Amino acid sequence: VQLQASGGGLAQVGGSLRLTCSASGSTLSINGMGWYRQGPGSERELVAFITSGGNTMYTESVKGRFTISGDNAKKTVVLQMNSLKPEDTDVYYCRVLAAGSAYWGQGTLVTVSS
Repeated sequence: VQLQASGGGLAQVGGSLRLTCSASGSTLSINGMGWYRQGPGSERELVAFITSGGNTMYTESVKGRFTISGDNAKKTVVLQMNSLKPEDTDVYYCRVLAAGSAYWGQGTLVTVSS
């Protein structure tokens, strides 16, 4: 299973970025897909997650600003990030739960500049 993440980059404070992660490689029964982030010297933390049933969860600091959506058929998860803040600067990783296993994508850097 391979996960391809894209969409990171540089944004201004208050701006927006859209992260996309696509899964490929074998037939998967996806249970959930999500985004995590990790800064230097910090643990990787959950940002947002969506289950195959469409239930979503967000870390408190992004509620109302970030929106996660998923397409099980296309094996894709998207994180729309609005009203970005400097503290959103991190490396973002997508994660897919499928068939009892967890898969990580490569990180994509998000930098928010004031």
